[in-house]
Amino acid sequence: MKSTICAGVSAAALMLAANGALAQDAVSDGVVKIGVLGDMSGVYSTGFSGKGAVDAVKMAVRDFGGTVLGKPIEVISADHQNKADVGSATAREWIDEQHVEMITDLTNSAVALAVQKLASDKKVITMATGAASSALTGADCTKYGIHYGYDTHALPVGTATAVVKNGGDSWYFITADYAFGHALQDNTTKVIDSLGGKVLGSSDVPLASTDFSSYLLQAQSSGAKVIGLANAGQDTVNAIKQAHEFGIVDGGQQLAGMLVLISDVKSLGTDVAKGLQFTTGWYWNGDDASRKWKEEYEKFSGGEAPTFVHAADYSLTMAYLNAIKAAGTDDSDKVREQLGKMKIDDFFAKGGEIRQDGLLVHDMYLLKVKEGGTDPWDVADVVRTIPGNEAYASLAEGGCPLVAK
Repeated sequence: MKSTICAGVSAAALMLAANGALAQDAVSDGVVKIGVLGDMSGVYSTGFSGKGAVDAVKMAVRDFGGTVLGKPIEVISADHQNKADVGSATAREWIDEQHVEMITDLTNSAVALAVQKLASDKKVITMATGAASSALTGADCTKYGIHYGYDTHALPVGTATAVVKNGGDSWYFITADYAFGHALQDNTTKVIDSLGGKVLGSSDVPLASTDFSSYLLQAQSSGAKVIGLANAGQDTVNAIKQAHEFGIVDGGQQLAGMLVLISDVKSLGTDVAKGLQFTTGWYWNGDDASRKWKEEYEKFSGGEAPTFVHAADYSLTMAYLNAIKAAGTDDSDKVREQLGKMKIDDFFAKGGEIRQDGLLVHDMYLLKVKEGGTDPWDVADVVRTIPGNEAYASLAEGGCPLVAK
């Protein structure tokens, strides 16, 4: 009898040990590590990236329960300084030495493109939110690269279409002089051309410029009805403020911000930004679920209201962790496969799906700045919901070489 009991105990012990080993194998290094690599100090640090993005990811981890497959989830962050080489060096160190399984944020398209390629070569998933270039899921798509929230194709479908159809059929661009700005100008130009409008000229402006006077004067003298701002963050805020000071709108020209956040509107003031139309991936006052999430985020972040990019950071973190749970492992191939099977249906992305090229397709929204909202952050009305299949390029149009012809 004694030997039978011992044998039973030994078998149970072996089974527990085996299960422990399987759990350990399911999660590499015994921890799921997420890296938030963004602009923590520059022109995109407020609305796109910075503390707000880190808070959104950490809040998602908390709400998920802090563990997945019985292992802890850890969030680390770093500042890429809007430099592709800094971003790449950080990502390499994270992957090789700290064993980061997923990298997100990646605000700044030049950084995102560089890190996405490096990470994919090392079989690590990237989920870019702050970056906009459609090249991420187009010509430069990768097996493990995901673009989550918006892109330079979706933005002008809403904003430029509305402006041109309302009579704004001649444009002059003030463009951020790097991958994002050029992609946004190119995509917007295609929309303008398709609607019978024309582009009269453009000025390329270095990132983080503080003086837009010469560029605005060139735009003013062009005679274009619309000055398109193919920039973002503090660059957009500075350009709009200076245009207001120069009386450009009072003089009859219209400003079209191609990538505007509610934090930009708050910074400008609704008196300056009133009437401005812009396209976004989410608006906090769109429905009850979004309003509830915004309240929770404000509590978590110490009073800061979220932009659509921060909402995307939360949503993608939840999607990634749920994919690990469903796959039973944090192996990148299996997790990426699972992400492609899932419906992303939450407060942020209604009925969204991640395509083969890595693009999250979901509805976008055309907003118009108003005055007198019931909440200090209630700065706009939703003018139109743009269905995802209308906002984003099709798989065939996207140009991803991984997609079967």
